[in-house]
Amino acid sequence: MTSKQTLLRGRVLSFTAEPQGADDTSAYEFIEDGALLVADGMILAKGSYGDLAQQAAEAEVIDHRPNILMAGFIDTHLHFPQVQVIASWGSQLLEWLNNYTFPEETRFADAGHSAEMAGHFFDLLTAHGTTTAVAYCSVHKTSAEAYFDEAARRNMRMIGGKVLMDRNAPEGLLDTPVSGYDDTKELIAKYHGKGRGLYAITPRFAITSTPDQMEMAGALVKEHPDCYVQTHLSENHDEIAFTAELYPQARDYLDVYQSYGLLTPKMLLGHSIHLQPREIDALAETKAKPVFCPTSNLFLGSGLFDDAGLRSRGITNAIATDIGAGTSYSMLQTLNEGYKVLQLQNQKLHPLRAFHWITRGNAVALGLEDKVGTLEAGTEADIVVLDSRATHAMELRMQRAGTLSEELFILQTLGDDRSIAQTYVAGQPMKPAA
Repeated sequence: MTSKQTLLRGRVLSFTAEPQGADDTSAYEFIEDGALLVADGMILAKGSYGDLAQQAAEAEVIDHRPNILMAGFIDTHLHFPQVQVIASWGSQLLEWLNNYTFPEETRFADAGHSAEMAGHFFDLLTAHGTTTAVAYCSVHKTSAEAYFDEAARRNMRMIGGKVLMDRNAPEGLLDTPVSGYDDTKELIAKYHGKGRGLYAITPRFAITSTPDQMEMAGALVKEHPDCYVQTHLSENHDEIAFTAELYPQARDYLDVYQSYGLLTPKMLLGHSIHLQPREIDALAETKAKPVFCPTSNLFLGSGLFDDAGLRSRGITNAIATDIGAGTSYSMLQTLNEGYKVLQLQNQKLHPLRAFHWITRGNAVALGLEDKVGTLEAGTEADIVVLDSRATHAMELRMQRAGTLSEELFILQTLGDDRSIAQTYVAGQPMKPAA
């Protein structure tokens, strides 16, 4: 029996490497009248519409012209339980956690609430063109189960984990070193590598884990080297000072994680703003991945991420929304604010590199570029359809745009969920037809 084939027609843009500038045409392929042949959740072929229409005469054709077809966006750091925390006014990191985040996360002990919020969370991701994300759940096993169950229902390539935290949080948000270890082991067995789900061992950050729990986290990493690890690093000066009080033997903040064996190429370190030279050396040596969260860093007044400085050391930086201190689910708006953060440091974010970053670049950071992040044949059919004329302001600006880079910069600066004409997850449309 022949599987149903779909031919998606549009202007196709896919990256094969990180562009070094506007003239680096070897890093990407752009097909003005292109198409993607999709079946069984996979991309079977990419090419010109004329060629593929002849090869797949029986395929259903969906014409998205003049919109751009691109790999679905990848968000490498956000918090599932913070869907009702986003846009909470006016604090810096530690106060913001205590005033807003921790009280909200206690509600995720309830399986019904977790399931309801998971539905909203995934609706918001796909509405904004995000098809893969790396998320923190709450301390409760119920929250991780709701997250992975909803991801499986939608057949999404998602990474996540229940947070480990046994101190400096409300009673309803604490586990123990043993219970955190046991719950994580059970969740890994249930979800990691099942369907498109992948697990991230998740000590929230040094402040909320005792040395005993860090030791347990290190044991989990050693026992499950194919799992990801995610935590936070050096977001805020008060956070760094408190960490130094709690771990006086550590050489610096990163050494807390390093000394327990958590630093691996599969580790994602949210924020990584205020780094010491030794920490940068350790990141370069271990190939752990800093994650740039521009809207969150600006919202909480945390500081400016040194993308160019870290990249000059051969470090691979990911980029993310950090919902809910982050202020938008949109990776387009994340690029918009990221551009400004880098401008303040005399660093440039060319639109070609920007769109590589939220597709293939983040996939490379996750070691998943053979599965997601490009439109190559044999990869999973996670695709976003971008409308550069989605708003009146964009339509007016597009009348004067003459190049692909200009069009991408309009999307990067003015785009949001209104620019997402469609999102395909494993070849299936996620947004209702207009």
